[in-house]
Amino acid sequence: MLINFSSSPPSPSSSLSRFSNSKSRILESSSLKSKTNFFKPLPSSLCYSSNLSFHPKTHLFSGCPHGKRLDLKSWAVSGFDLGSFESVLEAAGVLTAIIVVHESGHFLAAYLQGIHVSKFAVGFGPILAKFNAKNVEYSVRAIPLGGFVGFPDNDPESDIPVDDENLLKNRPILDRTIVISAGVIANIIFAYLIIFIQVLSVGLPVQEAFPGVLVPEVRAFSAASRDGLLPGDVILAVNGTNLPKNGPNAVSEVVGVIKRSPKNNVLLKVERGEQDFEIGVTPDESFDGTGKIGVQLSPNVKITKVVAKNISEAFNFAGKEFWGLSSNVVDSLKQTFLNFSQSASKVSGPVAIIAVGAEVARSNIDGLYQFAAVLNINLAVVNLLPLPALDGGSLALIVIEAARGGKKLPLETEQRITSSGITLVILLGVYLIVRDTLNLDFIKDML
Repeated sequence: MLINFSSSPPSPSSSLSRFSNSKSRILESSSLKSKTNFFKPLPSSLCYSSNLSFHPKTHLFSGCPHGKRLDLKSWAVSGFDLGSFESVLEAAGVLTAIIVVHESGHFLAAYLQGIHVSKFAVGFGPILAKFNAKNVEYSVRAIPLGGFVGFPDNDPESDIPVDDENLLKNRPILDRTIVISAGVIANIIFAYLIIFIQVLSVGLPVQEAFPGVLVPEVRAFSAASRDGLLPGDVILAVNGTNLPKNGPNAVSEVVGVIKRSPKNNVLLKVERGEQDFEIGVTPDESFDGTGKIGVQLSPNVKITKVVAKNISEAFNFAGKEFWGLSSNVVDSLKQTFLNFSQSASKVSGPVAIIAVGAEVARSNIDGLYQFAAVLNINLAVVNLLPLPALDGGSLALIVIEAARGGKKLPLETEQRITSSGITLVILLGVYLIVRDTLNLDFIKDML
């Protein structure tokens, strides 16, 4: 599983919600990448598999008529804190469920059409545990980079005749297309169900913006502390200019005035409790010549919950959130490719996903719902890319076959293309697992 982080700041949007963790960081989830439909590294059998990845600048949930979305600003890749064992298990459980759902889509699409299936695996590489049922081997494997469904089409150990009409390779193009696409469809359905359940149960967090900028923290012995600014104050105006409601823009406006005013008085209109009054603050001069007053600033927002009152409203809310999120994922993926030289260094593996998921799980249940929905949508969208080892790559081969009048590419050529993709993904995944493990806070402390 691959993950991509972005450090871009949160931006206001007319969509549903955002969630923040206990450390006041906001995750900006990105588009989830997957690999589904590859040949097994051994050329003896055909399999469909899944891999996960994040891309930057995906905004969670959009389209809610009641409030503004809280974008998910990313954790830096420089260090991860797994936190409590329980939250790690919750995050790992979410990832496992998504993989199982994806592979179950492939499996059920084949099973319901009477197509032979030989393997169902979570993970790649050496088998950790397995059992057999109805001629299918179910296994958990050592490398947590996704999973696969295997077919006995070209397995020399299979006793199924090569001309059996129920081998996947012998089925018509439409039947094979259904099997290949079913993993993506399963994740799309699962993502919608997650959002729908959240709407009906805990509700969707909605951000309502208010005028001004909140001051959550004032450093001791700073200019702000010296001149009387207190934590919890709301700055309503700067030098007589009222601040808008639109979150980050208001914060940027305050910061800009302060930076331009070293050792010059800045007049702040402040709301404290029920009272409004003015405070003059003289910024200290930073080493670079800009002004500073020693405060933490944030948008003045209030987050509430919106719970659907009935099934009809639940479908309405969930539909808007789903389509808004899907649009953001597609846009995120586009931006990733357009700025690949910058985003490539931010790709991380399953350890990073679990670290982020654990952080989200510790925050609140809302975040875990949204985390799961984002991963599902990302997996579905990226899996459609026409790249080797992805479902989209297999669909591309079918399109080529159809364009050739039903004549397939040579089997050896198809296997070479797909197996090379799998090898690259596994090598990259192992590298990222090692790198992200070394970035864990407790590992860094040990080193």
